[in-house]
Amino acid sequence: MAFDRFAITFNKFARWRSDLQKTEGVFDRQALKMTYDYSEINGLANTQGCLPFAVERITFSIRELAKIGHPAVVSRGNAEKLFYDDETFDAVITDPPYYSSIYYADLSAFFYVWLKRILGDLYPEHFALAAPPKRREAVAQPSQHGGDATKANAHYQELMRRSFAEARRVLKPGAPLVCVYAHRTTEGWATLIRALVGAGLTVTEAWPVQTESRGRVNAQGAAALSDSIFFVARRREEAATGRYEAEVEPELHRIARERVRTLWAGGAGIGGADLLMAAVGAGLRAYTRFGAVEYANGEPVPAERFLQEVEGVVLDVMLEEIFGLRRSAVGSVDALTRFYILWRFTYHEWSIEAGDAYVFCYPQGIEIDGADGLAGPAPALVEKAGSRFRVRTYEERGGNATLGGAANGGPAPLIDILHRVLWLLDNRPAELQEFLGTARPNQEQLRLVTEALSAPVHGRSEVRETNATAEQRALARLNANWRSVIENAPFKDEIDRLTGQRKLALEYDR
Repeated sequence: MAFDRFAITFNKFARWRSDLQKTEGVFDRQALKMTYDYSEINGLANTQGCLPFAVERITFSIRELAKIGHPAVVSRGNAEKLFYDDETFDAVITDPPYYSSIYYADLSAFFYVWLKRILGDLYPEHFALAAPPKRREAVAQPSQHGGDATKANAHYQELMRRSFAEARRVLKPGAPLVCVYAHRTTEGWATLIRALVGAGLTVTEAWPVQTESRGRVNAQGAAALSDSIFFVARRREEAATGRYEAEVEPELHRIARERVRTLWAGGAGIGGADLLMAAVGAGLRAYTRFGAVEYANGEPVPAERFLQEVEGVVLDVMLEEIFGLRRSAVGSVDALTRFYILWRFTYHEWSIEAGDAYVFCYPQGIEIDGADGLAGPAPALVEKAGSRFRVRTYEERGGNATLGGAANGGPAPLIDILHRVLWLLDNRPAELQEFLGTARPNQEQLRLVTEALSAPVHGRSEVRETNATAEQRALARLNANWRSVIENAPFKDEIDRLTGQRKLALEYDR
């Protein structure tokens, strides 16, 4: 154990962290990354990263754990075929592979080759192979299936189904299976759902737990989750077919609304992509309590469609909470603006994979790609780069003079007008009066949108001054000076004072 810890820093992938004055180990993310240079340390020094220090910390941990007095029994085996009798356990708790997130066998080879040399003679049954076995690894890794992603998906689903079925077999009647899951994509969740249903399990509860560091490397600039979903499943004794419209959908709406209001608006501190996944986890209860789910016409409801329904309900409730209005009032705001608000609250300024973007847009009736989609050259609302989508900011869009003009014979989307207003305030305040006179936005709705985007977001997603983006700061300035900028726009001297054209203090109206 100590040598494993030592090997992480004593190799040619290690880097020197000048800010912390220490060597950074190779696995700050789940991959072997390229380095231009590496740091060298004295492996026998008694300091962090060296072998004596590792031995000291490991032995300390063992001594402390030994005080518990109830040793665990650790067995290495196949999750598809457990060597325990039926109905043996009071609970099964598992943290399985998250679909395609990490390829464990590849990474474990880094340690395996050394452990084989150190422990191979003591445990020959565990180190018989030259490298870790991969054929039955429960991950969706296309490279292990000739590059075929469909086969990789089927492989993962079948192994998960068999493993869950074995867990179900060894559980006592009514005993829980607790499963931790944190994959973010629809494909990963849909595969998990099919495996659960196929194994004869039904989800009875699900809660998010913050398990990840907010400053970890793989979360920087990405829509990575900081929460894992702990869901509880139990044996499903019947294989009835559920009617979606009559039995599943009403329960789904009730669960999704309760979770949004409990986890987000209720002050539990769960927001953004974490909130979506938490609601999805809880929503599994409505779907997995049946062996199969069908629409009224007899057509089966696939897991992917169910996930879209969950996300649609969650997004609707989020909008109601953001605006503080009932759904009918929220519906008066145009669809493009609602889409923008939800994206900002869920994914901030991050980019997300195309599959996630399509699922996010589907329940909102928004087309993100294609000839009539939102992605395209400026001032389009969405930017597509490879297989990822990102929503543009006011700084990227507001400079286009056509933004905020009439669209298809109707009023411009409020988000277009807002972006143009923010950009003009920053760059050409003298033109703001003319623009507002031409655009003539609904001031009540525009203020509603501005307040929604600039107001603090519930829980851990809350915007703080120290980490606020340029757009969030611009929105806060506009909202704080709304009367002088929007309501009294014809009076140019008010705008001059706001934009610093005169050396006068800003006049806040609230």
